Parts: sequence; C-alpha cells; structure tokens
Amino acid sequence: MNSTSQTISQATVKTTCPYCGVGCGVLAEQNGQGHWSVRGDPEHPANFGRLCSKGAALAETIDLPHRLTEPQVRQTDGQLAAVSWDLALNTIAAGFRAAIDEFGPESVGIYVSGQILTEDYYVANKLMKGFIGAANIDTNSRLCMSSAVAAYNRAFGSDTVPVSYEDLENADLVVLVGSNTAYAHPVIFQRLVAAKERRPEMKFVVIDPRRTATCDIADLHLPLAPGADALLFNGLLVALADADKINQAFLADSVDGFEETLATARTDAPDIDTLAQRCGLKKSDLEQFFNWFIATERTVSLWSQGMNQSATGTDKGNALINCHLATGRIGKPAMGPFSITGQPNAMGGREVGGLANQLAAHQGFTPEAIDRVSRFWGSDRVAQKPGLKAVDLFAAAGSGKIKALWIIATNPVFSLPDSHAVRAALATCPLVVLSECVDNTDTAAFADVLLPATTWGERNGTVTNSERRITRQLPFIRPPAQARHDWWVVCEVAKRLSFDDGFNFPNTAAIFREYAAMTGFENNGSRDLDLSAFATFSDAEYDALPPTRWPQPANQQAKEPFADGRFFTPNRRARMIAVRAQGPTSALTPTYPLRLNNGRLRDQWHGMSRTGAVPKLLNHASEPTVSVHPQDAARFRLRGHQIARIGNANGTALARVHLDDNQRPGSLFMPMHWSQAFSQHGLVNALTDAQTDPVSGQPEFKTQAVWAEPYPAKWYGFALISQRLTVPSLAQFSGGYAVLIPGDGVVRIELAGIDAPEDWLGWAKRQLGTLDARNTVPQGFEQGETAHWIEFADPANGRFRIAQIHAGQLDWVLHITADSRAVDTQWLAGLFRETELSTLQLADVMAGKPAGAQTDVGPIICACFSIGRNTLLDAMAEHPIPDVKTLGACTQAGTNCGSCIPELKALLAHSALVATP
Repeated sequence: MNSTSQTISQATVKTTCPYCGVGCGVLAEQNGQGHWSVRGDPEHPANFGRLCSKGAALAETIDLPHRLTEPQVRQTDGQLAAVSWDLALNTIAAGFRAAIDEFGPESVGIYVSGQILTEDYYVANKLMKGFIGAANIDTNSRLCMSSAVAAYNRAFGSDTVPVSYEDLENADLVVLVGSNTAYAHPVIFQRLVAAKERRPEMKFVVIDPRRTATCDIADLHLPLAPGADALLFNGLLVALADADKINQAFLADSVDGFEETLATARTDAPDIDTLAQRCGLKKSDLEQFFNWFIATERTVSLWSQGMNQSATGTDKGNALINCHLATGRIGKPAMGPFSITGQPNAMGGREVGGLANQLAAHQGFTPEAIDRVSRFWGSDRVAQKPGLKAVDLFAAAGSGKIKALWIIATNPVFSLPDSHAVRAALATCPLVVLSECVDNTDTAAFADVLLPATTWGERNGTVTNSERRITRQLPFIRPPAQARHDWWVVCEVAKRLSFDDGFNFPNTAAIFREYAAMTGFENNGSRDLDLSAFATFSDAEYDALPPTRWPQPANQQAKEPFADGRFFTPNRRARMIAVRAQGPTSALTPTYPLRLNNGRLRDQWHGMSRTGAVPKLLNHASEPTVSVHPQDAARFRLRGHQIARIGNANGTALARVHLDDNQRPGSLFMPMHWSQAFSQHGLVNALTDAQTDPVSGQPEFKTQAVWAEPYPAKWYGFALISQRLTVPSLAQFSGGYAVLIPGDGVVRIELAGIDAPEDWLGWAKRQLGTLDARNTVPQGFEQGETAHWIEFADPANGRFRIAQIHAGQLDWVLHITADSRAVDTQWLAGLFRETELSTLQLADVMAGKPAGAQTDVGPIICACFSIGRNTLLDAMAEHPIPDVKTLGACTQAGTNCGSCIPELKALLAHSALVATP
C-alpha cells in the first residue's frame, strides 16, 4: 500500500464487490505485514464464496495508479491547478447559481453512475429534483438497463424484478437472451453450471447472434439475426396460443391486453417458415425452442444488454414479458422474466430516482407523487416533469441549453454513443464538474473542476443487486488525504446553494434512514418498493445490516411481488403490450455492409480504470480486437492478428483481427473497454449512432452498420518501458495504432504505423519521452547520471531494435518489424527486473530472443493463475485428461473463479479431435 492509504481496521471486513450487478459478497482481510487480500464471502447469498477473476483481483486495485488526491480548478491559462476544498465547492455553487439565476433550473444538470452508492444517489437526486427544481439528473445506467425498466413499468406499473437467483437455479428451463452471462455475470454462470450438474435434466437455451462462452451450457443455441428479438418472442406467443398454453384464468384475474397483443403478434409471425427465415434461424431449432417453452412451466427468461441496448429495447422486453404473462409464469417460484443489471448499483439508482423520468422511491411524475415528494422533503421546488435523459442531456450541453453539468463517477466521453459529439459538447459547456477517483479518464480532460472522490475500500453505504438484494459496502482503508465521499460533496454544494435544511446529514446511516422512510411514506402497499422496516435503524443496526431483499415493510411480513396476482397499475392488473417488431435503425448498404456488435470481456470492467491496473487481467485480452468470421475475413481481405480499420459516418476505430467461426457471418464484434487512456483508436463508441429508444432513451449500441478494411501498416512494433520512468501519453502516437498495456514493473505499448521514420533512434527518443543524455538530463534521471543506447538495424527487412540503458538497467526497449507476427515479450519484460544486465543479456535484447531455453506458455487462458494455452496442451499431452476437473487438478486452471472453464472445455475438445486418427 502506498502512503496515501491507511488501515482503519485490522479485522476481516465484509463488503461488496464494485463490479457487475451480481452483487457478490467480499471478505477483505489484512495479514500481519499490512497487506490486504480478498476472497468471496461464503455466507453471502449472491455468491456463496465464489468470485470471478475481476473480483478475485480486487486487492491488487487498492492503490490505483493516476489517483486523484486534491481538488483542481481550471485556470485562465487553461491548466488545472490544485485548490482548497472550499474554493472548489464555492466555484461549483457559484457556477450553478449563476446559471439558475439567469437561465432557470433547466440550465443545469447532474450525470451520475451505477458505480456510486445508494446514499450518494439519494442526495444527488434530492438536490436536483427536490431543491434545484429540475429533473435533469440521469445515470449511466440509462445506457444498460433503462429499456428493461421501461418494459417492467409498462407491464407491471412498477420497476419490479420478479425473479431471484434461487429461481434461476430451480427453473427447469432457463432462456438466456442477449446475455453472455459467462463473461458479464460470471458468478451467476457458475451457479447455473452447478445447478445443471445437480439436475442434468435442466435445459438452457441461449439466444445470441454469436456463439459465446455462455453457450458452453446451452442445450440449444439460437444464433438470432441481429435485432430480431421482438419478432422471435411474438412468434413464441403465437406458438403458445396455438398450443393452448394460455393461462386463461390468470388473464381473467390479473392481465389486460391479451387479445390485441396476440393479434399483433400474428401479423409479425404468420407461420413458422416465415418466422424462421426472418429470424435467420433453422426451422427445426425454432420449433425445438417453442416446444420446450410450451412444455415447461418452471421457466425463467434472463435478458441483458443484447436486448436492452436497442432503439426498440423496451418493445423487445415487453415481447418477452408478454409470454410470461400469457402463461401465468410470474410471481411463482422458479419462473418469471429476469432483467439482470450490468452495474453494481444500477438497481439502487433506480430505487432513489437516479433516472431522469423518475422521482425517488419508484415514483413517477404524477400530480399525486409530486405532491407526496414535496411534502416529504419539505420543498416547494420539486421538479414537475421528467428531465433530459443521458443522450439528450449531453446534446443540450452541446447546443448551449445546459450551462453547468456535474458528472459523478462515470466517463461519458468513453461510454456514450457518438463520442465525438460528447467531446464537442463538453468542450463548449461553460462549467463541467467531474467527481472521480482517477485523473486520466477521457472525460477528465474536459473538467473545469476536478474533485477527488473516494472509491471501493474507502466508501460506506449500500448497493442493491439484480435480485433486489441490498448489501452494505463497508470501508477498510482510509481515503487519500483530500478525497471525499460523493454524498458529502453533494451536501456541501447544496448548503452553498442555501438548501441547508435538506442536507444536514451527519453520515450515510442518516441518509439511508430518510430514504427508507420515504419508501414507506403514504405507501400502504400501493408501491412495490418499501423499506420502511429500516427507517428507524440505529447507526449500529445500519452497519450490521445483512444482505436483504426488498420489499421490507414495517410491521408487515415481506412477500414476493406478484405472488397474489396483483400488480401496481391503477387497476392492479398487469398489461400485455402489443409490439410490432422492427429491425435495426442503421441499414446495411454496399457502403456499410457489416453489422457491428460490442460487449464485455471476461476479465475487464467498463473503461478499465480499475481492472486495467492489474497486469494479469490483461493477459487474456490485452488489445482491442475485432472478431470476424473467416468468410468475412476473406471477403474484406482481413488477416488474423493484423490490424483492421472499421468505420462509418461517425468515425473509425482500429483493432486486431481475431478470426472466429463462432461469429455470425456478416457481423463483427468488438469489446467495449478500450478508452483513450489505453488505446488511441480502439473506442467502439466513435462508431455508434446516438439513436435511442423513444420510450426508455436507451441508445442502440449493438447493431451499427460499418465497413471494414485492412489497416495499411508499413511497420509494426512494441515498446517496453520501465515504470521507473514517466510513461508517455498515447497522444504522442496519435498518427497510428497505439495500445498501452500495463505490466508488472513494465508497460508495453503495441504500435503500428503507415509512415516509417527515417531515423528510428531519434524517433524512439522523442516518442518515448527520453532526451539525449549528452545534452540534457533524461526523464527520471539525476543530474550527472547518463544513459546510453544500443541498437540493431536491418533496413532491408524492416527490422530495428533499440534499447536505452541506465546504470546497467533497462529503461526502455523498442522492437520494430515489417509484419504483424506476435512476439513473446515475457522474457524481455523479465530483464527489466535485473539490476545489472550482463553482456549476454544485452546481446539477447538486440537479437530479439533469448539465447537460453525459455518456456513459452502461450496465450493466457486462466487469468487467476496466469496459465497459458501451451502449458495446458503440454499437460494434455503428458497425462490422460478426460475432463476439466482433471485438467484443473493437474494445472490449477479453472479451479478459482471458473470463468475460463468454457475455454478449457473447448481446448479439451479440440485436443481430442486432433488426437483422433
């Protein structure tokens, strides 16, 4: 741990993982030397001790690089300068006050995040909607699950997730739609794998355009045509009706809209042959899915971003929910429609009104709700209408309507669609405030006020996971000197805006009590969210709150939503929504002939500001890639491991080509994690339209129409740089391909370019930020110290190798080649740990390979133990290994988080196939 972090507890601390919406319990433990470790909490009902590769590596992220430790304000010369907290807070309040006084409350906005805690969310929403008086507060959860929220609200009259993880495990049929659960929610995937082992008769259907790792458990994979989800579920509704599987009694008692919905569905799906053709599926596979759904009462349908991130995501969600309502498969054990959230506290944000179209405590902008909220908060300024959703909020900043914008714990320049427009909007907005824990995000470059926020391990509050389970996130280290909690900063700004009475909270326990009381205020069972049992909690009871699913009403026994067939619409009946299927908004044309999909990787999280600091999490996938079916690769002249340029009218991106016959022909896939902090041209959202769902406001991320072509690189290479030196900004390589890959004591930068310099040594000195030691002191050196360079040049073959040596140690190495073949750099990175390089080692550096025998472990498959493909193949060759468990016993691979098990199975299958005579 560095000097900015201090221990506040020697005991084991129970807390919650800060990554996905599974909400895993974590035990943080400190040993006698002061080092922290983490493991899964075996008592937490979300994970029962399991952690994924990201969660298992949390202890390695306690001391984040680029940590923001003091408030900064941009000066008249355009540079940020450190200031006191008072000055920073006064600057924010003055900017907001000036905008409100001149242009009204609609001229300011707040953009929050599923990364913050419920208590942070609550006070930010209260300030904006309750006291400033406009609803221009939205959350980055708008980008991942707002279509599911809208679909639930249309169907149930409330944003109620009516399924638990236990229901998933106990179902007889699980339908996974647009969800690579194995990568995006690995612990849930492992729970499903375990359930299948206990009950082999359990069936899984995976509906996804590409064959993902989740298909490892699939009894049936439906490679659906992109965007055809609503069409498929309309066809399923028709099949259910034709098979006489409609629950007429449930419809009569509890549901409206069936006849109209079925009639509309029949228009979309007149017969099975037409439906199969339009969905891009085999008729036999479609019939198999329909027959299983028809025959299986205990069915859970789980969906995620593949459906939500669409301009028709709300309709797709309702088309799926319609099938559960029509059959009465809801409100009962082991059945129901389950939207699994992406972020750790997306659900908590939904609860407290983090979305611009909601008031707090799951209340909408009805006259009754506005009056109720006004009386509870004691404010006559409560917003009277919904505010600007995420994409519209930033568009308003670009048009000049928004004069002051406060961004908290998110990176919209990276995550919003049409990233170029977002950059332009923030560049012109008069006041941009950013609360962050690190200073190198894409958005930080546009901040006028930069506030150092606390982060995981330091924060104190609650989060709510995908199954409505509230868990405490507890601190175990002190924050860096001037970092502050988001709730405290919001309250301090509120006081400077003269709203003192509403924001005098001494701690998060007080905020939680008020929020819990609000959920029960004039509720009496009329609203789904009720935490009034917690409204009188003491601070000690709050600290000891166990993982608990809501509702938790005071003086009543909690019951599962919809178990009585009653919903939260005005007439207490659910609504089936008639949906006409629509295709993607961007049409394929001869100019844009390919469909671009994007999503998560197994070992990374969002923009990698946390996971990117852990070298082993970059071993599995270290660069932005584009997955291409071999047919498309041949069609567009793309070769494996070379670089492709992908583009459309919005912009272009560069990525390594990954040939993948699991990819649907005509479609490409790119991971979404590479921000400009890690890749100059790997940002997927440079290509994404700002098209949104008209109901939810959620952007269509998954189906962009693009072209693809080879990047005409004339040279390829990599630089290894000691972390003793200041690593150069990727902006220095803006003219070509550049990807930064943190390692253990060394940083690697993968490079490629079209124009090759005439003097590679001079180029290396300039680009790597080190000056000639004969004239100046190189970066990272003391006066009087010198550096020297060794180089190898083979111009005829386009090969150059250069190294800078200081005091016998490597400072940096640059290797340049004329082709893109992969080079093993592990042995070379190891030389950076040598305190005095031998003559033989220097010769190896120039030769580009070690003279002695070195083990090439191959591409890393198991991130937890850094086990590569070649190591696994060697084990298979030496021992009889029939299954993954035996392979794990031999090599450890797959024995920790289990996220690599699908790849291990594929490797075993491939090995067996090759061995077959």
